[in-house]
Amino acid sequence: MSGTATVDAVTLAILKGRLEQIADEMDATLFRSAFNPIIAEAHDASHGIYDAATGETLVQGKSGLPIFVGVMAFAVQAVIEKARLRGGIHEGDVWIFNDPYDGGTHLSDFRLVKPVFRDGAVFCFLASVGHWHDVGGNVPGNYNPAATECFQEGMLIPPVKLYDRGAFRQDVVDILSANSRLPMSLYGDLNGQINALELGEKRMHALIDDYGAPTISAALAALKARAAEMMRAQIAELPAGTVSAEDFLDNDGIVDEPLKIALDLTIGDGRMVMDFSRSSPACAGPVNISRATTVAACYVALKHIFGDVPANAGVLEPVEFRIDPGSLLSVTAPKPVGGYTETILRLIDVVFQAIASIAPGPAMACAYGTINALSLAGHRENGQRWVMFSFFGGGHGAHGGGDGLNHGNAPISTATIPPLEILEAAYPVRFTQWALRPDSGGPGRHRGGLGAVYEIELLEKQADVFLFGERGRFAPRGVVGGGDAATNRFTYQQHDGEHRPQMVSKMVGIKLARGQRLRLETPGGGGYGPAFLRPVDEVARDVRRGFVSAEQAAVSYGVAFSANGTVDADATRQLRSREPAT
Repeated sequence: MSGTATVDAVTLAILKGRLEQIADEMDATLFRSAFNPIIAEAHDASHGIYDAATGETLVQGKSGLPIFVGVMAFAVQAVIEKARLRGGIHEGDVWIFNDPYDGGTHLSDFRLVKPVFRDGAVFCFLASVGHWHDVGGNVPGNYNPAATECFQEGMLIPPVKLYDRGAFRQDVVDILSANSRLPMSLYGDLNGQINALELGEKRMHALIDDYGAPTISAALAALKARAAEMMRAQIAELPAGTVSAEDFLDNDGIVDEPLKIALDLTIGDGRMVMDFSRSSPACAGPVNISRATTVAACYVALKHIFGDVPANAGVLEPVEFRIDPGSLLSVTAPKPVGGYTETILRLIDVVFQAIASIAPGPAMACAYGTINALSLAGHRENGQRWVMFSFFGGGHGAHGGGDGLNHGNAPISTATIPPLEILEAAYPVRFTQWALRPDSGGPGRHRGGLGAVYEIELLEKQADVFLFGERGRFAPRGVVGGGDAATNRFTYQQHDGEHRPQMVSKMVGIKLARGQRLRLETPGGGGYGPAFLRPVDEVARDVRRGFVSAEQAAVSYGVAFSANGTVDADATRQLRSREPAT
């Protein structure tokens, strides 16, 4: 992609909107055509436009997962390098792969990369990524918390051609389908991604026809330069120096010991150094991630904090990363990486905590910090296999502008939580409870968002169950004096009563019988600012709504209630005259 044209401000704004619309249309095309609810309902997918030479992110869709857009730059780079060794990129090529160590995340996320040719040369790349329902491995749905190598998590496909100069390779699809418990779901999702890329290519050609390749190239270069300039300016406003933050994962699912995610953040001269050298080494279980995924997670965290900066590769130009090659944040094959979501959420948490220590204004408290990947699978009475895989919401962290969001999705995405009606219609389960979890938000001047309570009853004869979660031992933290949120809690029924996982938040091998239930109580978000500064009327409103119990209101907020449910002004004054509980 090259050109020497210049673009005026009005044209640049128009082209920015047109380019973003292309990515958004690709998102919408896949969401409307995918077979599996993880994509169709939860929007666990993403699309973007990438540089022809470097693979860098140029434009991202607004409806998909930002973590995908960040890591997809590495995926496009992987295709460029593979093509260089295999005869180059040709018009009509489409590459497919899910290699988590080469521009990927985990094996469930399949990537398609398509070059857009103009006048015989690659103008840009379009890319699509979606979370497929099942890609083999030891457990249905693929989030295997007991995996010790990637081969136990699913099939691993390196970058290969799905289309070779326009010729569709059915043999590749046959291999993929043969390794899935749900081949029809795979087939539908794959074709949805193909259609999204075809639409994106059509829209790109129409845009180039309207404005010319040099003008589009100049606009893309200008948007990247603007993002880098704005990012440098935002960094320059932060106090110079080094701050540190660390947080922990419960365990890796194999060894019941905490794993540290540590960040030393240095600010100076409009640049930022993110040093993760003190983080734990690579572990036996599947909470490792690749370097590309670490960088992408930091991109997402920085975009949360500096929301006005355009979302493209320019965001990372003033940022330097230091990641130990032996760390759990920079692993290579065959280390298991299936639970990458849990680790990137903790990365985002430590970035939030570090920024909060130097810049309370844009700071946010930690969100609930786990997707709680839960799978139930079995066979219906007619012998047909079913696999319910889903993730679940929790509370978001409070911030300087207000309370955290109740029952939101993880901050790695703009995805939605699949509605219970969709899950009940598709699978033999009944949700006997789907509610906000009282007292789960971290206390603060601004309260953390509430987590949720989900209770699921099995309607079929038998099911195998696994859970891959986090935050069972280390609560989502508050910032700027705010309190921590409630931790994660999972219980399941057996014939001899109720049980909890030995690893607290991770377990495989649960056998559920008809009528037995699972109960998931998700964390809230951390609080922002001292809780005793929260106005009494706001605490009273929280109690009336059932968000906060009268007991927590007294202990955490220093607000007392009389027997009839009204605020006891005298007791409240007395409570607030004391040091708050910590």
